[in-house]
Amino acid sequence: SLASTAITCFTRGLDLRKETEDVLCPANCPLWQFYVFGDGVYASLSSICGAAIHRGVITSAGGAVRVQTLPGQENYPAVNANGIQSQVLTRWASSFSVTRTKNTALEAVGQSVSTARPSTGKRPKKPLDKKAGNKDCKADIAFLMDGSYNIGQRRFNLQKNFVGKVAVMLGIGTEGPHVGVVQASEYPKIEFYLKNFTAAKEVLFAIKELGFRGGNSNTGKALKHTAEKFFSLENGARKGIPKIIVVFLDGWPSDDIEEAGIVAREFGVNVFIVSVAKPTTEELGMVQDIGFVDKAVCRNNGFFSYQMPTWFGTTKYVKPLVQKLCSHEQMLCSKTCYNSVNIGFLIDGSSSIGDSNFRLVLEFISNVAKAFEISDIGSKIAAVQFTYDQRTEFSFTDYTTKEKVLSAIRNIRYMSGGTATGDAISFTTRNVFGPMKDGPNKNFLVVLTDGQSYDDVRGPAAAAQKAGITIFSVGVAWAPLDDLKDIASEPRESHTFFTREFTGLEQMVPDIIRGICKDFLDSKQ
Repeated sequence: SLASTAITCFTRGLDLRKETEDVLCPANCPLWQFYVFGDGVYASLSSICGAAIHRGVITSAGGAVRVQTLPGQENYPAVNANGIQSQVLTRWASSFSVTRTKNTALEAVGQSVSTARPSTGKRPKKPLDKKAGNKDCKADIAFLMDGSYNIGQRRFNLQKNFVGKVAVMLGIGTEGPHVGVVQASEYPKIEFYLKNFTAAKEVLFAIKELGFRGGNSNTGKALKHTAEKFFSLENGARKGIPKIIVVFLDGWPSDDIEEAGIVAREFGVNVFIVSVAKPTTEELGMVQDIGFVDKAVCRNNGFFSYQMPTWFGTTKYVKPLVQKLCSHEQMLCSKTCYNSVNIGFLIDGSSSIGDSNFRLVLEFISNVAKAFEISDIGSKIAAVQFTYDQRTEFSFTDYTTKEKVLSAIRNIRYMSGGTATGDAISFTTRNVFGPMKDGPNKNFLVVLTDGQSYDDVRGPAAAAQKAGITIFSVGVAWAPLDDLKDIASEPRESHTFFTREFTGLEQMVPDIIRGICKDFLDSKQ
């Protein structure tokens, strides 16, 4: 097709699906917001439009760009070109290059998109359903405001004005963004929750009414409290919608913020830091941790930190911040190991296990599954039992709630028979993981066995891993260590588990969950 896809200033190479894609960059992307890694060949976490301007393919007036996906490389260089400073990156899994689009017909399409707006510089008014709000910016946002003595009463009021302007421009509404406010000082105070207001007018009024608390700037304590308590379903958080905390910080925090950043990432919250009046050279000696911004934000890639010189004249900073908060595809921390994995359990049903031990195996599986957020848009669980034969107990799409999954596990009936683990791995790869191949979730298989397999396990396990499935092997009693290692993914030590007795399975539950989360995070870096 000749038409090119319109993208935002922030769309990255890794957000595109096709090997070659023609895209249309908007005009007037603010140059300082781009993060670009490399030169000529760009790491795929770079913004496409930033790379295209850096390369000289387009100017800041935007236009059509052809993006070609390339394999990753080592040592992306940092080069300043066309007003954009690209950054160094030692290595990244995939890259892209940008070129002008060859096709004149394409140019025509490209032009028609960008000139379709009236030239007054004002957008044609879309009939916006006021109540529904801005549907293109679905997000649950906590504004973590600075209420410490650092900022003082007068600047606190300027901060309220700024947050109010941001809230209005977001387009708050039932179908759009929802916001709440937390004030950080000595102790954090949740001023209002997401569920309290769904209209911009009400939010604005609530912000105006906020009283200044004063005290130390315990931002770390407040960030941790907000990540843990603010986004519960009963407080109005919505399923499957990005959770965002915007931390406003005058100067620097009085406490440690690093642990809070880790907690927020574990909870799937995207943390932005808006820092005002950065510490001066003389003040740096008083700052506990100079790198506090990098440690707290969702990703240290330039996108999640935002600086304003003072609280005066901040109107021009409103829109770029709102654009960031509405860039759905940039919310790298929304996906966590708890809500973005498919875990298949392959259960040995051979006659050496016996009924009561089989119950312990099912209990083990339940306890692992319980840790994950199972839903139609979240994590998914499947189970296959095998002897010489295989039986799919339930597939990834059968149950989309935790209750139903746990009850399905309880109802698995023990087969009893021989042990053909290799065949069972092949069967599961093909029939259970096959249909999920192009889905967004990362795939894991946990293989449980108590004995020697009668067939080869090495070939089927290698094929499963090649298909993108990470395998943990869990052996009990007579399961030979060589088999278990042959089944497990690399590094084999951390993917192989063994216990003499079935009662030992219980202790392994946290290790398996941690292992899945570690692999998930490593795959995202």
